[in-house]
Amino acid sequence: MAKIIGIIVVFAAVFGGYVLSHGKIAALVQPFEVLIIGGAALGAFLQANPGSTTMHVFKKSLKMFSTRFTHAFYLEVLGMLYEILNKSRREGMMAIEADVEDPNASTIFSKYPSVLKDERMTAYVCDYLRIMSSGNMAPHELEGLFDMELVSLKEELEHPSHAVTRVADALPGFGIVAAVLGIVVTMALLGEVEQSALGQHVGAALVGTFLGILAAYGFFGPLANALGHDAKEELNVFEAIKACLVASASGMPPSLAVEFGRKVLFHSHRPSFSELEQAIRGR
Repeated sequence: MAKIIGIIVVFAAVFGGYVLSHGKIAALVQPFEVLIIGGAALGAFLQANPGSTTMHVFKKSLKMFSTRFTHAFYLEVLGMLYEILNKSRREGMMAIEADVEDPNASTIFSKYPSVLKDERMTAYVCDYLRIMSSGNMAPHELEGLFDMELVSLKEELEHPSHAVTRVADALPGFGIVAAVLGIVVTMALLGEVEQSALGQHVGAALVGTFLGILAAYGFFGPLANALGHDAKEELNVFEAIKACLVASASGMPPSLAVEFGRKVLFHSHRPSFSELEQAIRGR
């Protein structure tokens, strides 16, 4: 909701101020300038990134208007970890083999649809539970493996933000390209059209610079930052899962192991100790 309000504020402030200073909206409607800037930005994006990144960035961008990293989601992740660790502690690691091998058919994972829907997170949990069930890895070795995977995961999660940042950085330049081309057109018309028509062409050229700068700093720059925050929150959940599983591998009881994970979560939506305890008891 805040992002939608932010977009409305940008539009209202920029175009409202323009209209109040007796500007005409029709003068800003320059589809060919938009074509030059938007087409060049898209082409540069496609050149700079692998094909798989394109759809990933678009999907992540559409999800920026809402977030799944909420208080309820964190409780669901910690509750799932508690239940699976509690079962393994009471019945042995072999008891969770079926849950780990086929999470979609698991009675435990099915209670947590938000977690199960995230295939990467589910695979992450299941992979390390398999490793823990082998019983051949010391806790510090398990933690080292976690750290190595989290480094590569961080790079992957931050890639959409970096890709959009590069587009935002390029947009003012593409706006200047559109403006220069508009001036070239204007210069070619010298002596052929009236002075008022020349003024319209110069204005159209300047709109290109305006649109490039507005898109960069009003929309694509903030989008890149939002994608970066989303990546940090997602990585934080993976770090919390790591803390829970390493604590469990070190011999901590499930109720204490999930407390390790809770402490890793960002404070803004982190459940309190009593809220987590009540959620666990409710399960």
